[in-house]
Amino acid sequence: MTALMYKRTALSVCVAAVLAGCSLAPDYHRPESPVPGDWPTQPKVQYGASGSTLSEQPAAAVAPAGAVPAADIGWREFFRDPRLQALIELALVNNRDLRVAVQRVEEARAQYGVQRGAQWPSIGAGVEGTRQRVPANMSQTGRDMVGNTFQAGIGLTTFEIDLFGRLRNLSEAAYQQYLATEQAQRSTHITLVGAVAQAYFTQRAAEVQLDLTRKTLASRQESYNLVKRRYDGGVASELDLNQSKGLLDSASADLAQLARVRAQSINALTVLVGTPLPADLPAPAEFGRDQLLATVPAGLPSDLLERRPDIMAAENQLLAANANIGAARAAFFPTISLTGMLGFASTSMGSLFEGGQRAWNFTPSITTPIFAGGSIREGLNVAKARDNIAVAQYEQSIQQAFREVSDALAGEATYSAQLDALRSLQASTARTLELSNLRYTGGVDSYLQVQTAQVDFFNAQLGLVQAGLEALNNRVELYKALGGGWSEATKVSSTKAP
Repeated sequence: MTALMYKRTALSVCVAAVLAGCSLAPDYHRPESPVPGDWPTQPKVQYGASGSTLSEQPAAAVAPAGAVPAADIGWREFFRDPRLQALIELALVNNRDLRVAVQRVEEARAQYGVQRGAQWPSIGAGVEGTRQRVPANMSQTGRDMVGNTFQAGIGLTTFEIDLFGRLRNLSEAAYQQYLATEQAQRSTHITLVGAVAQAYFTQRAAEVQLDLTRKTLASRQESYNLVKRRYDGGVASELDLNQSKGLLDSASADLAQLARVRAQSINALTVLVGTPLPADLPAPAEFGRDQLLATVPAGLPSDLLERRPDIMAAENQLLAANANIGAARAAFFPTISLTGMLGFASTSMGSLFEGGQRAWNFTPSITTPIFAGGSIREGLNVAKARDNIAVAQYEQSIQQAFREVSDALAGEATYSAQLDALRSLQASTARTLELSNLRYTGGVDSYLQVQTAQVDFFNAQLGLVQAGLEALNNRVELYKALGGGWSEATKVSSTKAP
């Protein structure tokens, strides 16, 4: 009898293995890309002494193709400031959002393991005993009976033969969810690298602007002292004195504001890094665009499908939804399950393991749905609706990525001309201020001209620093938008994102 049981079990397992290839999930086809095959043309601004001209240029002229795709450029090569590199390294170890993302991956991996385990038989060993009383009217002997039953052995709990791929599709869905979570962790990693860089640049810009404000405040204090002496000597009017005092107060207010901005930027950077900023950080590089890689190759929009982790995560979610349709379809068909036990049985514990007490049972079962109030059909409708949602979200992620890259390319195409114009503006306002001071001290003009020149010069200085910060952040955005920031070192021979 035992040999017969082994044969039946082996036959069942073989049948299950053969039929496990059956799946009711739809054939997967990647949706068509909802964006053009190339980046839009970009503005071309040429700044010169005689004015500026505006025309158009291809995106390849702004971000020419390089030997290494942007996603494979290591952040240590892209960010050239040694202090920033140290801060990014600290953030990747200590940032709490990244820690949560890593644990989400572990959670999804474990959940996939749980679902995958449901495809295999569950075998366990155990001992059980039963004591029961049978009343006389139910006893075969016509008398009250109290009996004992003891069993020990290896049991096969309910094992579903995955005839229509229900369990296999659920396992595939869990696997794709795990992959999507892993890609989400990579997105968090890339976002963190970019956020640390942008917070650091904000801090550096605030420090430069604060230094300019200190110098401006000192200059305006000297100017005020000059006007005050002229006023006391009866040369300058009270209006000149009040105008000079107004400029001094304005610079004092700017100093307080920029001191606050710098403190807040340091706080933001500390949170991103996840630990107090060390005192022994490397010396920073000079603030400017040379802190970053000069150019970032844009490639083609189709490259994003294989290099942007958020797009890959959206496709994993789409594959999971596709597998769930197969599981929902399988619910319409019969379910075949097996249970069994091989061991010993006896009416007394003492004789349980004697040779003649061997026992086994084998219980196959089949159930098929007949009426479920429409819940099975609606379950399939839910799965189809979620699949349609996943398609729309996948396409939306591609569109969002296309826009982010296009916006950053527009910035790359125009910031250089803007910075050139602002440098020229700073030089011209500096000269205007110099001439205004000479004309005022010479008694040619009123102090109003000096006031206007000081305001223009200070605003030109701050505007140049702010535009430089925006240009830095824009290049970081382009790097992130193309999938850069995941690798620490550049992968020269890589053809795909990790």
